Amino acid sequence: MKTVLAIETSCDDTSVAVVTETGFVRHVISANQNKAHEIFGGIVPEIASRNHTHHLLPLVDVCLRHAGVTLAEIDGIAVTSCPGLIGSLMVGVVTAKSIALAAGKPFIGINHLEGHLLAPFLSDDDYQPPAEFSYPYIALAISGGHTSLYRIDAVGEYQVLGATIDDAAGEAFDKFGKMVGLGFPGGVRVDQHAGHGRSDRFVFVRAMMHEEHLNFSFSGMKASAQRVVQGLSATEKEELASDLTHKEPRHGVLADLCAGFQEAVVDVLLDRLARAVARHGVRRAVLTGGVSANSSLRARAAQWASAEGVQLVVPPIRYCTDNAAMIGFAGILRMGKGEFSEQTLGPRARANLGPAPLPENFPEWLRRAKS
Repeated sequence: MKTVLAIETSCDDTSVAVVTETGFVRHVISANQNKAHEIFGGIVPEIASRNHTHHLLPLVDVCLRHAGVTLAEIDGIAVTSCPGLIGSLMVGVVTAKSIALAAGKPFIGINHLEGHLLAPFLSDDDYQPPAEFSYPYIALAISGGHTSLYRIDAVGEYQVLGATIDDAAGEAFDKFGKMVGLGFPGGVRVDQHAGHGRSDRFVFVRAMMHEEHLNFSFSGMKASAQRVVQGLSATEKEELASDLTHKEPRHGVLADLCAGFQEAVVDVLLDRLARAVARHGVRRAVLTGGVSANSSLRARAAQWASAEGVQLVVPPIRYCTDNAAMIGFAGILRMGKGEFSEQTLGPRARANLGPAPLPENFPEWLRRAKS
C-alpha cells in the first residue's frame, strides 16, 4: 500500500505525518508555539518560521520511527505550499524538496484548504469515518485565517459557495478573547468560559443573517463586541476582573460575555451552512478547520443535522486543527492521479483551490525519481 510523508507548516503549528492511500494515519505528530506567541497576543511570523526550523527535522525522525517505516519505504512527500505565512511555508517547502531530492522521491505541494476539505476521510486506530460517507458534500471550513463554504464533488472538484468578506471566524474569536482579557490563543479559552455562561445576557451583532448570498462577515461582530465590553458598568467591570483571576472558569460576567459572543458566531456559521445544504440539495455536510473544534458549534450542528436528516461528519479535533495528516491524504490522492511538483515549486501566501500543475516532463521525472 502506497504511503506518503507529509509536512504542514502553514502557520505556527509544525506537523509531520505518515499517511496511506486509504487515508489511514500511521502516525501524526505536531508541535505548537502557543507559549512563544502568547506574550505578543498573536502570532509573530518571524518567530513562527524560526521555530519551524527548530522543530521540523526532529519531528520527521520521530514520525517515521513511530510509523514503523523508513524514508526508503515512503512513496512520496506531500507538503503545504499555500496559503499561509510565507516564512513558515518556506521552511516546510524547502525541507520537503530537500528530502525528496536526497531520497529520490516524488513530491507535491498541497493547498492547505484542500487538506481541510478532505480531512473527513482520514482514519486511525481510534476513528473511522462513516462507511457510507462520500461525494458530493457541502463543507464549511473555519479557521483563524479562513471561513469558506464549498461544494465538493470529487478530489480537485471544488466550488466556492461563499467566503468571509473581511475577517475569519477564528480570528474574531481570538480578538474577542484578547478583548475580554483571556489572552492568546483566545478561541479555545472563549469556548471554555462560554460553557459556564448565559448567552442571552449580552447582545452581539449577527451580520448577513438575512442575506440570500452565502458570504460571511465578522468585522462588525468584533466592533459590536468592543462596544459591549466598553459599555460594561463599573460593577460588571469589577466582576470581570475578578473572573479573570480565577484559575477555573465560573459563571459570571466573563462567562456570559463569552457565551453571548460564541452564540452569535455559531448562529451565523450554521445559518450559512443550512442555506447551502438546502440550496444545493446535498444531504451530506462537513465541518472542518480549527474552529470546528468549538464545542457549541459541534453540538448545535449535530442537532441541526439530526433534525434535517443531513449526514454530518466532523473529524476528530486532531484532524480539524492544522495537521500534516490531511496534507498527506490530499497529496497521495493527487499523486494517484499523476500529479506532482517540480523542484522549482515555491510557497505562496495566497492561493485559490485548484489542480496541482502537471509538468510536461512528468513521465521522465517520475521514472527517475522512482529508479
